[in-house]
Amino acid sequence: MAIIAIVGRPNVGKSTLFNRVSKSSRALVDDLPGVTRDRNYARTSWDEKSFTLVDTGGFVTGESSSFDKGTREQIHHAIEQADILLFVADGRAGLHPEDSALFDLLRRSSKPLFFSVNKIDGPEQQGRLVDFYALGVQDIYPVSAAHGFGVGDLFSDIVKLIDEPEEQPFDELEPREIRISILGRPNVGKSTLVNRILGEPRVIVSPIAGTTRDAVDTAFERDNRKYLLIDTAGIRRKGKTHEKLEKLSIIKALQSIDKSHVCILLVDAVEGPADQDLHIAGYIQDRSRAFIIGVNKWDEFGANPKSQKEFLEDLKYRFRAMPFAPVLPFSALTGQGTRKVLPAVRDVFTQYDSRISTGILNRALGDAIAAHEPPMVHGRRLKFFYATQASTRPPTFVIFCNSPESIHFSYERFLVNKFRESFAFDKTPLKLVFRGRTQRDKKD
Repeated sequence: MAIIAIVGRPNVGKSTLFNRVSKSSRALVDDLPGVTRDRNYARTSWDEKSFTLVDTGGFVTGESSSFDKGTREQIHHAIEQADILLFVADGRAGLHPEDSALFDLLRRSSKPLFFSVNKIDGPEQQGRLVDFYALGVQDIYPVSAAHGFGVGDLFSDIVKLIDEPEEQPFDELEPREIRISILGRPNVGKSTLVNRILGEPRVIVSPIAGTTRDAVDTAFERDNRKYLLIDTAGIRRKGKTHEKLEKLSIIKALQSIDKSHVCILLVDAVEGPADQDLHIAGYIQDRSRAFIIGVNKWDEFGANPKSQKEFLEDLKYRFRAMPFAPVLPFSALTGQGTRKVLPAVRDVFTQYDSRISTGILNRALGDAIAAHEPPMVHGRRLKFFYATQASTRPPTFVIFCNSPESIHFSYERFLVNKFRESFAFDKTPLKLVFRGRTQRDKKD
């Protein structure tokens, strides 16, 4: 799929254009310059031509902040990876020296380059384009990313350079992707782990908490399996979140849980699990997502086997409400133990996506009832008639019985544990739904 990279100075409207063309609100948009730091990807289409659109941070030649160098490196990576480059300038601000520096850089790439001037809200404002012809540009596209003016003409011309992909036979289509989000408190090493898994500096890493703002998606393939890796902003406690931009970043992080299959919650081995880690785990559990606890900075914890064992035992106790979540100690910085991350994700996803046949499920239900007979409720014995699997991700079982409202949570927990034993579901959340039989069920 062709890759189109949007580049330009800070605050010229790149993310607004990205959101408009991708028909999403995936990129954070704010009047504050420098909101976007990492590359943000979206698969979209225009005039029935599919492509990948890349939003980048604002290009600056100096280093007025500690993030400017990292942002500039991300822009260089985007330029190298792209098939088509889209330059965006600010029509209200006029031609800026940074525009000239960036345009020279893009021109040297020898890749197809489209030049657009944003914040032109209609034909009557096209006089603002005059200054930009000094760069030696022949075709300039006036656009308004906020209102849509000119965007259609621009992208209709861009996609003319994209060849139609050859259709693949159905049996040769690649397998579906596993979506993984990496979550945790600020500065626990989320971006470092993303870069380690991908084997490239995909996102900016800094000791300053709050470096990552967008939820950054990266599609990749490993061992013939597709993945989508989502780096998220650090989730602070509510009382410590003050800036509007930071609150938006946390909303993005929580939304990334919703679109994930497997969540990796990073815990700092040096600081140990904090109450906020448990809060984040609660968000994951509420959304019924598969879950891995990654203990990062394990190389800094110490080499004493006894202290390591005690740490892991305490960790499992703190997360005892989610006993199915595997615990992986590693060091994202050195790479120690990180080779186990993707195999663990595959194992967890396999269980999370599993389906059990009705016959096997009901034999397991019968064995559970025989091992522990349901209790009496108001002088009546609870009766379970049959079970069926309603859905996967997570495996969800509907059990029909004579008094669903009377089932105690302890017996429900017993059934969950029995199903885990019967189906080797030790690494995935499970859901049980109890229902009474309808008149139609009784006739059947």
